Amino acid sequence: MRKSWVLCVVIGTLAWGQAAPSAPLSTQAPAAASTPSPRPQAPATSPAVVGGQPAPQTPGAPLKPPAAPDTSSIPPTAPVITITGICSPQPKPATAQGTTAKPPAKTSATKTPADCKTVITKAEFEKLANSLSPNVTPQMKKQLSTLLPTAIAMSNEAKKRGLDKTPQFQETLKFMKMQILKNELTRNIQEEAAKVPQTKIEEYYKTNPEAFEQYNLDRLFVPRTKQEPPETKEEKEQDLKMSEEEQKAKEAAEKAKAEANEQAMSKLAESLRARAAAGEDIVKLQKEAFDAAGMKIESPTVNLPKVRRTGLPPAHAAVFDLKPGEVSQVINDAGGHYIYKLNSKDELPLDQVKDEIHNTLQSQRNRDMMEKISNSFKVETNEAYFGPAQAMTPPQRMPRPRMAPSPTAPQAQPQTPPPAQPPASKPD
Repeated sequence: MRKSWVLCVVIGTLAWGQAAPSAPLSTQAPAAASTPSPRPQAPATSPAVVGGQPAPQTPGAPLKPPAAPDTSSIPPTAPVITITGICSPQPKPATAQGTTAKPPAKTSATKTPADCKTVITKAEFEKLANSLSPNVTPQMKKQLSTLLPTAIAMSNEAKKRGLDKTPQFQETLKFMKMQILKNELTRNIQEEAAKVPQTKIEEYYKTNPEAFEQYNLDRLFVPRTKQEPPETKEEKEQDLKMSEEEQKAKEAAEKAKAEANEQAMSKLAESLRARAAAGEDIVKLQKEAFDAAGMKIESPTVNLPKVRRTGLPPAHAAVFDLKPGEVSQVINDAGGHYIYKLNSKDELPLDQVKDEIHNTLQSQRNRDMMEKISNSFKVETNEAYFGPAQAMTPPQRMPRPRMAPSPTAPQAQPQTPPPAQPPASKPD
C-alpha cells in the first residue's frame, strides 16, 4: 500500500475521530504514582564543547541524523501525548419517555476548557501508527505526533458544529471507507502472495535451469568509428569564411570519410575476431582496437567473471549458446562491435537463488490475484453524461531497446535480476 504519508494520516485521523474505538482515549491525567518523575536535563548546545571551546568539526562531514530513542523501557500505559484544552465528547444522559431533558446544573466540579485533557498512551499511539504503516519508522511517529493533536482538535470542533451529521460528510465517509478497504485488500493480497510454498520454489528452480546459469566471459569491444581530433581555432575561423558551396563540399567530404572509417572498423572487428578464435590474447587485441580507433582513454576491462542471461541485451543472447573456449561472431549494434569468448559456465545452487525465486513467484501470484479481481467486473458509462469512453489504465510505454553495457564504464558487480516488485493496484 504505497500511499503518501500525509494521505495516510488524513485517513487515519478520520477513522480515529469517527470510529468507536474499543478502548477510548482516557480523558483524565494518570495518577501521580504511575507518572514518571521528570529528570532534569542539561541545556542543549549546538556544538560539542571541550575544555570551554567548541570541539573541532571535520570539514565536509555530513551531519548524522539523531539516533532513534529507545522506547522499550516505556510501559504501554504511559502517556506519550497530552492535549490540554480538549475533552472527549461525553455521552448524553438518557431521559425517560415523554419527559424533557434538563440541562445539567452548573457545579464547581464542571470542567472548563483549561481543565480538559486528552491523554494518548503509548499503546494507543502505536496501534494507530501501525495501522497506518506496517513498517512505521521513528520519523513517521514524530510526524504523526505533530499532526495528530491538530486533527483531534479540529475534529472535535467539527462535531460540536454538527458537521458530522451533514449529507456531504456521510457521502465523503462512504467513499473514504471504500478507499481504506481497497488498500486493506491490496495489503492482504500482498501478504498472501508472499506465502510461496517451498515446493513451488524447488519446482521453479528445476524447470528453469537456464535462468540460474552463470557465465565467465571475455568481451572484446571495437568502436564503430574512429575518433577524430577536435578542430583547431584556426580551422573554426576558416570555416566561418567559407561560402555556402564550400561548406556543402566539406560536409560531403566529412560524411564520406566517416563512412570509410566505419567500414575500416568493421573490417578490423572481423579480423580481430578471427585472431581471437585462433587463440590470441584478447587483452592485447582490445588495446589494438582502441589504438586503431584513436581512443585516448584506457582500454576497458575484458573479463566479465559472473554474468547471468539477464546481464546482456537480448541481441547478445547467442553468446550463452557457446561452448567453453568458443568465440562468438561479431555482434553489431549502435554502440559498436562486440566479440565474446566463453571461458566457463556453472549453475548457481538453489540455496543461493531461493530468495530471488521467491520474489519472482510472489510477483506472479500477486499479479494473478489482482487480475482475477480486475477481470471479475465490467464497467459501462453513460457517454451522454461523461463523454466518450476512455481507457481507464494509463498508456503503456514501449520498452526501449536494451544496449550493451558500456565497455568503457567501470566493471559492475555480477548482474542478477532485481527482486520483482508487486504490481501496482488498479488505478481508481
